[in-house]
Amino acid sequence: MSTQTFTRTPIAPAKEDRPPAPPAARRRPNIHRVLSRVIVLAIAVVQVYPLVWLFLTSVRDEQDFASGNPFGLPTSFTLDNYARAFGQGDIGTYILNSLIVTAGADVLIVVCGMMGAYAIEVLGFRFSNAVRALFLIGIIVPVQIALVPLFIDYTRIDLLDTYPSMIIPLAGFSLPMALYLFSSFFGYIPRETYEAASLDGAGPYRIFARITLPMSVNTVVTVVMVNSIFIWNDFIFANTFVLSEDLKTIPLGLQNYIGAMGKTDWTATFAAVCVTVTPLLLVFLVLNKAMIYGLESGANKG
Repeated sequence: MSTQTFTRTPIAPAKEDRPPAPPAARRRPNIHRVLSRVIVLAIAVVQVYPLVWLFLTSVRDEQDFASGNPFGLPTSFTLDNYARAFGQGDIGTYILNSLIVTAGADVLIVVCGMMGAYAIEVLGFRFSNAVRALFLIGIIVPVQIALVPLFIDYTRIDLLDTYPSMIIPLAGFSLPMALYLFSSFFGYIPRETYEAASLDGAGPYRIFARITLPMSVNTVVTVVMVNSIFIWNDFIFANTFVLSEDLKTIPLGLQNYIGAMGKTDWTATFAAVCVTVTPLLLVFLVLNKAMIYGLESGANKG
């Protein structure tokens, strides 16, 4: 009688029971993520450092700034620079004039750019593409070629040395880019939305006020933020069309800190710049909050 010996062969586990092998990307550090964070941190330092250095120089003693390292840390703190800044120039008037010019130009840019883009992109008409191209050509037109013709025209119609003399050209030269941004955004709005509103009896003005305008909040904020920097720092139009002291904007007002033989009171100038930059920073914070709110509202609706 023969005896057979049976050996039990181990059964391999099913593929479904095996734990998944970790991907190669998880087993080594994400180089792209680390590199992107380093780049973002470097950009943030480059953007923030000038503001910090500006503030530190504004509270630095004049002799310390002249004799020591201009980019080093201050050895003493003083607020006399702010007193001299208010004494040498009417900072309040300069800030008010810049706010009026910036707000007026931004309103014109947003209203004209949005309505023009709505007519070209949404309503549509014959030769609309040619009109869009004509507007975009304005981006390459240099500002300097309009100074002499505008000066002559303003003199003839008695518009020289007024707020509109600065607001109109600033808005005009910023309009092509604003129209391009609004047109690009309106192109992403589904056509079915406008067709459904038309079937409900809404006309073009009602569609613009009830659909297009509320959906364009983030684009409006972007246009305002981009153009406000250019308008706030404008020197060439203000220097050409403003003749009186009462209408000087901030870039013109800072010229008062240049003394005889080109001597500049740098610490007082930096103090004045700190004061005049503060309103623009506050406006940007408000606009940034509005943009975040608009993005969150759009995400919640979606």
